[in-house]
Amino acid sequence: MLSVKGIYKDGMVILQEKIKTEKPVNVIITFLEEVREPVEEKLDISKFSFKKARKLLENYKGSLSEAIIEERRSAV
Repeated sequence: MLSVKGIYKDGMVILQEKIKTEKPVNVIITFLEEVREPVEEKLDISKFSFKKARKLLENYKGSLSEAIIEERRSAV
């Protein structure tokens, strides 16, 4: 068994040492620090107001639907 330090970032593990193997090998990754998932903010429907939304959008000249679609495409 071999232990190698590394860093996990953006879905990838970057090893701090170069390891050469003749074939693929199974590994186990152990996170040494507590990992917390970001809390996803959700819309509180009880605080939503169509009147406030219309007021915020009264000077918007574009297509709100197109803006939402573009925002979702860029998030993927």
